[in-house]
Amino acid sequence: MFRDLLRKIPVRLIVALLVVGAGWQSPAVAREPMRGHAALSAPQQALVDDLEKRTFEWFWHGADPKTGLVPDSWPGRSFSSIAAVGFGLTAYGVGAERGYITRQQAVTRTLATLRFFHDAPQNASEDDASGYHGFFYHFLDMKTGHRAMRYVELSSVDTTLLLGGVLFAESYYDRDTPQERQIRQLADAIYRAVDWPWMQPHAPLISMGWTPGGKFIPADWKGYNEGKLVYILALGSPTHPISADAWKAWCATYPKTWGTFHGQTFLNFAPLFGHQYSESWIDFRGIRDAWSRRHDLDYFENSRRATYSQRDYAIANPGHWTGYGKNVWGLTASNGPGGVTVQTSGGTRRFHGYTARGAGLDYISDDGTIAPTAAGGSIAFAPEIVVPALQEMKRRYGAAIYDQYGFVDAFNPSFHATMTSHTGRMVPGMGWADTVQLGIDQGPIVLMIENWRSDFVWKVMRRNPYIRKGLQRAGFTGGWLEQAAKTP
Repeated sequence: MFRDLLRKIPVRLIVALLVVGAGWQSPAVAREPMRGHAALSAPQQALVDDLEKRTFEWFWHGADPKTGLVPDSWPGRSFSSIAAVGFGLTAYGVGAERGYITRQQAVTRTLATLRFFHDAPQNASEDDASGYHGFFYHFLDMKTGHRAMRYVELSSVDTTLLLGGVLFAESYYDRDTPQERQIRQLADAIYRAVDWPWMQPHAPLISMGWTPGGKFIPADWKGYNEGKLVYILALGSPTHPISADAWKAWCATYPKTWGTFHGQTFLNFAPLFGHQYSESWIDFRGIRDAWSRRHDLDYFENSRRATYSQRDYAIANPGHWTGYGKNVWGLTASNGPGGVTVQTSGGTRRFHGYTARGAGLDYISDDGTIAPTAAGGSIAFAPEIVVPALQEMKRRYGAAIYDQYGFVDAFNPSFHATMTSHTGRMVPGMGWADTVQLGIDQGPIVLMIENWRSDFVWKVMRRNPYIRKGLQRAGFTGGWLEQAAKTP
């Protein structure tokens, strides 16, 4: 019943290879004034407050309190996504700071989660392991904690997103209590156990994954996409680090996607999740690697331009999809109405289930499906266009797309055929709307709202020595990174 969701595995492999050539062009940056959180109107303030809390509660209510496993999709039956666990571990700290839960509640849930992953079986078997060589399987069974299905890969990027939450916990829970000391010890052990060089059959690049039957996945992580954090954590490892030339190899494909798309010149990656995942944990403002210095922009500014480009693509609306405009936009990997071809007066329309929708120089995949996380997870980059978009989507479609846990994963006002998706419904007068949320789409919303409001997650991660070491080995300098290095 989870056929559409299971497409996540090949989607990431395909996306990494879907690039086209694009030459260097001079920047053309939209410069609308940046507005801080205090500049919100009362209704906007209420929406952001409400959305952050509801999205946090998705993790708090959906996770198994005994193991900490977070479902891939929820409500409903699902396997666990280890990446969603990483977002959840971070969200618990947000909840404690915001007063949604107590710090002790966050400690208890975090400790249960880290104990599970620290003790989970690691071996080369097909069915009786949660991971191998310190990495973990992309999806785990919610009951046993073992590999959910035989085709599920040992995932380098999903392990990395899990580790984002693990390292957040190590730095956030800094009090001298038995439980918080144990959190730090377990988190450190989990990170140190990851054998990054083993995941390099084509060194210096890192493979996307491994399966017992098929061994290493042929595709490697090459920039620019969500893999930035993979290399930063691998470079920062105190036990199994990769060589420093890996970052140069990662950046070697950047020229293929550097260029102008819908008025913005930036390093393209069509789905917005590629601009959000690493940035949810790492503050790239003011720190630059060799590529950033040559192009006179940091990765935060690059993501800001990507956000504007997506908004302007929706305004142009080349596909003539229903509802698109200045305040209704957002393409990223998400659920959809299903694999259906529809004949309309305007021609043939093809709709998809789960896929990596996006618009950029690398590719365009757009079937009229809007994912609120595309905008919501970009709030820290461009709040002046994101907040009005969230407000308008809720105002226009809220009865169908905003529920107990915030925005549903996706909706499509252009779809009016017989529904085929396993996770959605037809809404009279609107179109298709999902009925669930996905952990990897909820995560950027809650983390990036808090980063915009207070820099909270970023501040915590700046204290982590492994993050700092990974960035420095990748050649990043400037800003908070140098200030942190000067701190006694």
